[in-house]
Amino acid sequence: MRIGVLAQPGSWYLADLTRAAQRRGHSVLPLEFRSLQSTVESQSMRVQDADGTPLNLDAVVVRTMPPGSLEQVVFRMDLLGQLDELGVTVWNAPRSMECAVDKFLTTARMRRAGLLVPATRVCQTEEAAMVAFEELGGDVVLKPLFGGEGRGITRLTDPDLAQRAFRLLTQLGSVIYLQKFIAHLGCDYRILLIGDEPFCMCRRNPSDWRSNVSRGATTEPWRASDTALEMARTAARAVGAAIAGVDLLPGRDGQLYAIEVNAVPGWRALARTVQVDIADRIVAWVERPGATQPADGQG
Repeated sequence: MRIGVLAQPGSWYLADLTRAAQRRGHSVLPLEFRSLQSTVESQSMRVQDADGTPLNLDAVVVRTMPPGSLEQVVFRMDLLGQLDELGVTVWNAPRSMECAVDKFLTTARMRRAGLLVPATRVCQTEEAAMVAFEELGGDVVLKPLFGGEGRGITRLTDPDLAQRAFRLLTQLGSVIYLQKFIAHLGCDYRILLIGDEPFCMCRRNPSDWRSNVSRGATTEPWRASDTALEMARTAARAVGAAIAGVDLLPGRDGQLYAIEVNAVPGWRALARTVQVDIADRIVAWVERPGATQPADGQG
């Protein structure tokens, strides 16, 4: 197979996937979103690399979703859709990527699928955000609508600081995405699904309420309950992602909350924690002739 990997130059994940793919007899073409271009003509259409060479690939694995302007993000999603139309299998499917990069849409899909999610308010004005802040108990988590690895996530408990943050976001033309802070046990659970196969770990961070490994969290293998596994699979189906990182949060109230679905999930810490070659499992999934994309969960 000829596999394209959309990744940042020098990415550890690009190197890991290349190693695994080449060991299985496949060739790998590194790709960057900013270098891709498209041509649409009366009799043909094609996606090209930076030098204008049409991409001749069997599959593409998306390993990055870099920030950009609205036009750039939309065009990048369009490119993935065009590759799909040209018969290139894209992991994850373009529609699932569109859903998963949008925290609001993901939360709404998970709630519609019957999962317990934190109380969430999304608004566009400072005034509405302050009302939401009070109604959510004066202890909220402010998140960027797009983003991952804990970047840009802030806990707000002070009304004055909250108002300043909301005013700045309004001036920047940003959407204000707020969730009620869930008192938790100092850890969360990450379940990586490759198809139906789960790989699970617990992340703990005694020095930060956020449990991202990039923020110093430690990890340990975790044996997920049947309930947790079903929640993760339901969340992945809700956004239509075949390869998904699902984050679950055990609250002090005894409830298990579905927090996020990542359709570009990392596995560096997970592979080390569970002692499994995750890149090899991903390539094995991509090369399966019967591998199919799940429905995108729209119902």
